[in-house]
Amino acid sequence: MQYTEIMVRYGELSTKGKNRRSFIMRLAQNVRGALAEFPAIKIHADRDRMHLILNEADSSLIIPKLQKVFGIQNFSPSIQVEKTPEAIQASAQEIMQTIYTGKETFKITAKRSDHSFELDSNEIQQFLGKAIVEQFPGIRAQMRQPDINLRVEIRRDGAYLSYETIKGAGGLPVGTSGKGMLMLSGGIDSPVAGYLSMKRGVEIEAVHFASPPYTSEQALQKAKDLTEKLTPYVGSIQFIEVPFTEIQEEIKQHTPQGYWMTLTRRMMLRLTDAIRARRHGLVIINGESLGQVASQTLHSMVAINEVTNTPIIRPVATMDKLEIIELAESIDTFELAIQPFEDCCTIFAPPQPKTRPKMEKVLELEKRLDIDGMMERCLGGLKIEAITPEQTNEQMDEFADLL
Repeated sequence: MQYTEIMVRYGELSTKGKNRRSFIMRLAQNVRGALAEFPAIKIHADRDRMHLILNEADSSLIIPKLQKVFGIQNFSPSIQVEKTPEAIQASAQEIMQTIYTGKETFKITAKRSDHSFELDSNEIQQFLGKAIVEQFPGIRAQMRQPDINLRVEIRRDGAYLSYETIKGAGGLPVGTSGKGMLMLSGGIDSPVAGYLSMKRGVEIEAVHFASPPYTSEQALQKAKDLTEKLTPYVGSIQFIEVPFTEIQEEIKQHTPQGYWMTLTRRMMLRLTDAIRARRHGLVIINGESLGQVASQTLHSMVAINEVTNTPIIRPVATMDKLEIIELAESIDTFELAIQPFEDCCTIFAPPQPKTRPKMEKVLELEKRLDIDGMMERCLGGLKIEAITPEQTNEQMDEFADLL
């Protein structure tokens, strides 16, 4: 069935009080980004719901994209018909002819926004209910939880009929909670952390550390592909490539193996925080899961976090690996994440990393490193690229002086 409009219901946005309008406007912006390949669609965002006028765009292509936009509780594709009882009845009977198999119960739910229409809501329901029963003599009406709920809304520009209620992604519109920098490694956990953060309204920018020639072009592309998997929820994500080779070589050359991971993660966090400040972010997000690897013990987290006062969000911190994998599979990042292209943490992983690093030892070892100089050179080589769902944009790399 080809629909003419999709009506979107907001869900959690109804609790936002005076901020509600800004949340709705951001949701409309995100919907436009998610449906950018359908420029003919018109979006009308009202206080209680949003209407997408399809203008002959293919609804079968639009519905899967709309299901991924955070901030939508559910939506109903609908058909617009002439605002007369005869036209509404004919359309209702045509819809029922398409979907009724001889077993379902039904209900008519009418709403009359245009009070000049000749029938009120109750009269519309009785009128159409009678027509459906005449069409299917064996059909049974049921007011509570019917199999088919045929909705009719009378508005000033026409009558709209729908019967589907499709579940949305829920959550808050991406961007309404501010911006965060996602430390995207290329593994299973960090894309899931990004997804969960976006669901709570956080706009993310993906920060990926690359150490060529130790890490490959395939590893870099894998990280970009993982970022692309997250873009349907918002429309576009900035991907920031951080050149990390010099820092890892210096750590390896001047410090003992047991502390490589701690020192490496501290440098990553320092750099991510510096990028956050430049990009006007509010938080840092990562995919750390408590106790999963040596750098993710509580003792290691304390030693690593010491370099910043910026809040760090760890959405998967208390999830076990199977829970994370299940969510990764549901957002289609798992198969990409397990591709055998090693990231910089894996390549430079020591055989026996410290799980309880001593802070005084960490600070002593860092005196051997030119931290300020390395950070300055690293930040001078940043590359930034906009990742979109179809990757139709030209790959426009920007260096640090364009931040």
